Amino acid sequence: MASDKVTECCEALIEKNLTITFVESASAGKMCYEFSTVINSGRILIGGMVCYHSSMKEDLLHIPWGTIEKYSAESAEVTKLMVQNFYRYINSDICVALTGLTTPGGSESESKPVGTIFIHIILSNKEIAKRFEFKGNAESIINQAIDTVAELILKEI
Repeated sequence: MASDKVTECCEALIEKNLTITFVESASAGKMCYEFSTVINSGRILIGGMVCYHSSMKEDLLHIPWGTIEKYSAESAEVTKLMVQNFYRYINSDICVALTGLTTPGGSESESKPVGTIFIHIILSNKEIAKRFEFKGNAESIINQAIDTVAELILKEI
């Protein structure tokens, strides 16, 4: 069931007749799912793509070869390219990309600990890029990130 923030965001999108899409890595489709559980979500939700492995990012989202090696799959640079490349092919008013570290491993470091999440949102002619560090287990980190996306969208619309 969607959180209060996601429900509020969906209701605002419905009221403003705005559509939304998602391209997800760390959240593995949960963000799209959460938005789909709100009443009348079919009026706003176009869909999404889960690109968890680097090969999906490179092959389907055309992230240039070497970019992930240079910056890591969980980075602001890759998140931006994910959303921009997905948005080119999808007809929606808002497009959201999310990457990050929800469990140990990957590109985890002292400067990028578990809980680091990158969000990049395209809304008409504006882009929002944010980095957050959430605390908790993997599910809690993802839920916090999804609520944060809803809050960021609400502020803009």
